[in-house]
Amino acid sequence: MSRKTNSASGKLSGTQSIERALSLLREIAAHNRTGSRLLDLATRTGLQRPTVHRMLKCLAAEDMVQQDPDTHRYFLGPMVFELGLTAGPRFNLREICHPALTRIAEATGDTVFLTQRSGLDAVCLDRHEGAFPIKTFTLEIGMRRPLGVGIGSVAILAALPDEDIRHIISSNAPRLPEYGLTSNSLLAQVKKAQKLGYAVRETPSLAGVRSIGQALHNRGGVPFAALSVSAISSRMNEKRVAELAALLRNETRSIEKQLSAGAEPR
Repeated sequence: MSRKTNSASGKLSGTQSIERALSLLREIAAHNRTGSRLLDLATRTGLQRPTVHRMLKCLAAEDMVQQDPDTHRYFLGPMVFELGLTAGPRFNLREICHPALTRIAEATGDTVFLTQRSGLDAVCLDRHEGAFPIKTFTLEIGMRRPLGVGIGSVAILAALPDEDIRHIISSNAPRLPEYGLTSNSLLAQVKKAQKLGYAVRETPSLAGVRSIGQALHNRGGVPFAALSVSAISSRMNEKRVAELAALLRNETRSIEKQLSAGAEPR
């Protein structure tokens, strides 16, 4: 049986449909706290509204997405959670890094995050709260944002080859203004991180919060995740930033040794 191809892209029509569905799921995941309107999804994916509507109906029928009956906004459905539970044991980075997050939180009193790259995005895999009474919850576990938005993903981005950095920033350019960034401002932060050996900045969307991040490399030397610490700016003077950078560097090196020894996420 012959297989139809899309004349514009040369891709198999079935493959294109899968890519579009995954693009929708990623966009819904990126805004799952507040939900997404049909118009929002069409705008962010560049797809026609009727196409998006048809795909959402199909995904909803499979429980991959749900629509709130009052707001008509779309959220991830229960099937995504169930699939994640099934896949979880094969991806144990969170388990490997949890002791390090605990140590850093106890040593600093601040909030510590584990972020992993996912294509053009970064996902918060874990978070550990320190004892300091003022919390800085800049990320929730499972939150997905464009690579370069969070300080952990800036650290990942800065550790990549320059060609990859340019491609990622260019690809994410239409999404950056939503987070108070532009391609030029993000590139400047990446260059600063490359010079320092770690990423540090004020959080654009949260006044009075400062964060620092350090990339994690896999056995092949590819930056694929990061550890980061966020605190109120008054606790993040330059001396303490240097101390936290050293602490993060030691913990990431320890994790990388574990990964090299065979504890690579499966």
